[in-house]
Amino acid sequence: MPIETSGQWPAQSPAHVGVRGRCPRCGQGHLFKGFLTLAPSCEVCGLDYSFADPADGPAFFVICFACVPSVAFAMWLEIAYTAPYWVHLFTTLPLLLLTCIPPLRPLKGWLVASQYIYKAEEGRLVTDSPTEDITAGRAKPGPEI
Repeated sequence: MPIETSGQWPAQSPAHVGVRGRCPRCGQGHLFKGFLTLAPSCEVCGLDYSFADPADGPAFFVICFACVPSVAFAMWLEIAYTAPYWVHLFTTLPLLLLTCIPPLRPLKGWLVASQYIYKAEEGRLVTDSPTEDITAGRAKPGPEI
């Protein structure tokens, strides 16, 4: 059962709580129920995590900052030494796995915490006329005067 105190929560750093996998509101509850699966809500403060949608953000950062250098190493190894497959199996594969899998969870936690703390939400179109129907591309009939 969630503990409700005064309703005021201390300010949290997205990097601090996200990397540790903690709730972005209270900083104490767990953010994940599996390796990369978000929990439905915080067991301490009751924050519903349904707002969170990090999408492919963690994978993008891992690809850019971990996979590219690892693949560059593999290519260098192959070109410089014409390494047999077993050398790649014992050098390149572990390097790829160790640089790509462990950062996924902290990055996902950081992105979810950032979404909560900075109140990020889906973009919406703003129109001058409140009766304009953006999705249909035509104006709705307004009230008769």
